[in-house]
Amino acid sequence: MKTTYILIDYENVQPSIVAALAQEHTKLIMFVGANQTKISFEVAEAIQRLGDRAQYVKICSSGTNALDFHIAYYMGQLVAHEPGASFQIISRDTGFDPLIAHLKSKKVHVQRLQEVAEAPAVKV
Repeated sequence: MKTTYILIDYENVQPSIVAALAQEHTKLIMFVGANQTKISFEVAEAIQRLGDRAQYVKICSSGTNALDFHIAYYMGQLVAHEPGASFQIISRDTGFDPLIAHLKSKKVHVQRLQEVAEAPAVKV
């Protein structure tokens, strides 16, 4: 089964049901802003349960769209490395939509969702 990557914009969305990510083919990357110093215990515990299928990316500086550029960079790296994978960006930021439209035109399966619970890879 192909891998599904879930990339979370933690500056924009603080997910409450990360624990619902049950499928073995799902991988999660949570992007944390430079000025964010706290993650809720529930989210940290849920991500820890995912083991090596999850990682945090803490960006080193702040600025307009700094975290978004990191997500775009990682998306590019993942698409190049695993072109058959599926990608879900969890963010309320519509600034990702032009990138998503471009990726879809290149036959990349990608979508932006506002909540983790909306992700098809989530078992609720």
